[in-house]
Amino acid sequence: MFITGLGTAASPQRYTQAQCWESFQAAPQFAQLDRRARTTLQRVLLHDNGIRTRSLALDTLAEVFVTDPDTLQRRFALHAPALAHAAATSALEQAGLRPHDIDAVVISTCTGYLCPGLTSYVGESLDLRPDVIALDLVGQGCGAALPNLRAADALLRADDCKNVLSVCVEVCSAAFYLDNDPGVLISACLFGDGAGAAVLAAEPDPVGRSIEWRTAGSLHAPAERDALRFEHKDGMLRNILTPQVPRLAARHAAVVLDDVLARQGMSRDDIDIWIWHAGGRKVLEALRESLALSVDDVGWSSKVLREFGNVSSPSVYFTLQAALADNAPGGWWWMSSFGAGFSCHGALLKVA
Repeated sequence: MFITGLGTAASPQRYTQAQCWESFQAAPQFAQLDRRARTTLQRVLLHDNGIRTRSLALDTLAEVFVTDPDTLQRRFALHAPALAHAAATSALEQAGLRPHDIDAVVISTCTGYLCPGLTSYVGESLDLRPDVIALDLVGQGCGAALPNLRAADALLRADDCKNVLSVCVEVCSAAFYLDNDPGVLISACLFGDGAGAAVLAAEPDPVGRSIEWRTAGSLHAPAERDALRFEHKDGMLRNILTPQVPRLAARHAAVVLDDVLARQGMSRDDIDIWIWHAGGRKVLEALRESLALSVDDVGWSSKVLREFGNVSSPSVYFTLQAALADNAPGGWWWMSSFGAGFSCHGALLKVA
């Protein structure tokens, strides 16, 4: 399988962390938080957490504090299809394809629910063929991109499809929630809204760079499910984010990496470029420590985190695009995502 087109999209409204802190202080919910919660917000937003700005699907930051279930659902229903459409359009343009050339579309999300799913809305807006294979994947959290791409690989290997469109889209602002729980507060300070898309084909792009998906691996640890997941509370999605997440991500990422490399008769030294999910500064630090990586090895992930925050499942599309835009040298590239479950995924790419 080859990635022949890549696109990303983010909300045009971008806010600095300092602006978010000012907005939090002015919100009616701020007075209801205890002293420790207020201190947590101030520390995370104003100190160096690796994030400078975040794109949020909000006309004003005051909207983020309107958190009744109907408002949050409307926010997701309005912005998720639009962001997915924008990212998909960019990917199609880069691949030099028309919408009717797409045989299957696979869309992942975890920050909202629609029935019919996002494939119905995105298929309509893109004008995909009526007989397109449409698969909606939900509930995989920040790690969803890699399972999505593995589904595309399976469709191509089955000879049912020539071109598959992969999309991950998250409207994290449709799942913000404020209370005194540190994980909930930190989530509101880290996540941003965005979408990523890729066009996958059995043959490489004859014009651009060759990005070949060679093989992949996954690890699922349900015993650690409560470390990172969504729960429903008062009719809304509420993120559970625990301090153990960076350690879990680093540990599982190493296992998946070494397993895939062993199957290929390769070692860590063979990897030229690292494409990591930009889960947060502490996550990237844990990966560096666990895998003996340099600052440059997580440079593109850090750049995405700094400019967009943690955009959840689309994150690796943003990071891959950043590396390609900087004309990163060819060779063996490792792409890895992790998230709810606790789950971790990785893929070996050959880039020329």
